[in-house]
Amino acid sequence: MSQPSSSVRIRHGLEPGDLGTIVHLHGVLYAREHGLDTTFEPYVAKPLSDFVLSGSGRLWVAEDEGRMLGSIALVDAGSRTGQLRWFLVVPEARGTGVGRRLLEEALAYARQRGMAHVYLWSFATLTDALRLYERAGFRTTETKKSFVWGADRTEVRMDLTLGE
Repeated sequence: MSQPSSSVRIRHGLEPGDLGTIVHLHGVLYAREHGLDTTFEPYVAKPLSDFVLSGSGRLWVAEDEGRMLGSIALVDAGSRTGQLRWFLVVPEARGTGVGRRLLEEALAYARQRGMAHVYLWSFATLTDALRLYERAGFRTTETKKSFVWGADRTEVRMDLTLGE
């Protein structure tokens, strides 16, 4: 998929199966592409479930003809701050603008909600995602090395100030 299909839509109303698909895609794709082990899936699943049950933000899904192409969420972290989480785009939809559209939706929602600050945690090998965040105005504010998800990794925190 080199061009986004006209049938690609982004929605924020959850449908049955969405959460399972998000966890599945994170587990399978991050294992295949970055060597993450099975501890990553519960890292995604538990807070994702808690997030949905709490209603403390919004989650978006990009889909094409019923197939999930990606997801992103903005979690209300309090004090006019949001945290981006569970951002993923399937390989065949990368480079089509789907990731940019998801990120734009989340940041527009943050502004609409009056948030002054948004942050995220990623890791250094996700270079395309880091570039996308930088183009949106995020700046790296912290890095830390740790053994997580089965290997030594460099985690990266990025922050964006939206305004007062």
